[in-house]
Amino acid sequence: MKVRELAVKDAYEFTPQQFPDHRGLFVAPFQESALVEAVGHPMRLGQTNHSVSRRGTIRGVHFADTPPGQAKYVYCPRGALLDVIVDLRTGSPTFGRWDAVRLDSVDFRAVYVAEGLGHAFIALEDDTAMSYLCSTGYNPSAEHGVSPFDPDLGLPWPSGVEHIVSEKDAEAPTLSQALAAGLLPRYDACVEHYDSLR
Repeated sequence: MKVRELAVKDAYEFTPQQFPDHRGLFVAPFQESALVEAVGHPMRLGQTNHSVSRRGTIRGVHFADTPPGQAKYVYCPRGALLDVIVDLRTGSPTFGRWDAVRLDSVDFRAVYVAEGLGHAFIALEDDTAMSYLCSTGYNPSAEHGVSPFDPDLGLPWPSGVEHIVSEKDAEAPTLSQALAAGLLPRYDACVEHYDSLR
């Protein structure tokens, strides 16, 4: 398993080794030992999610109140998507910065998104499937979003394709509006939470 830290602090990319043979292919997109070595603690599993999206579908930018927040480990078992992670933690050395990773069913790359970070993606092909492990279950009252089209963030959505979003994501506040409303997680509270998991 190859591991790379992303430009957003506390986010990582994982590229697993593949084992093809005459029967097909075997790959292990999630390996706990590699995750623990990278982030310093195991990931509790509270829920698994699976979505299927049409080309051009954007989901996010989503985040949860931290603590406890919701860490995610994401990979793409079918199709292709551009996964985007945004640092929404006030006081973070990478606050407002984002990074993007192509996830697809060719390389089976995965990303780890720590609690407090924002997460979004766009499907690059029809019938793209995304699977993700979540450290906590869905808690509607603690879930929030930031606009995926915030011009100050300038997220790298491809042009020349119709962008399909939910009403909730279309109406999400900009980063500056979310900051002014006190919705964003604090970096120090996130770090304290990460330390409690070690």
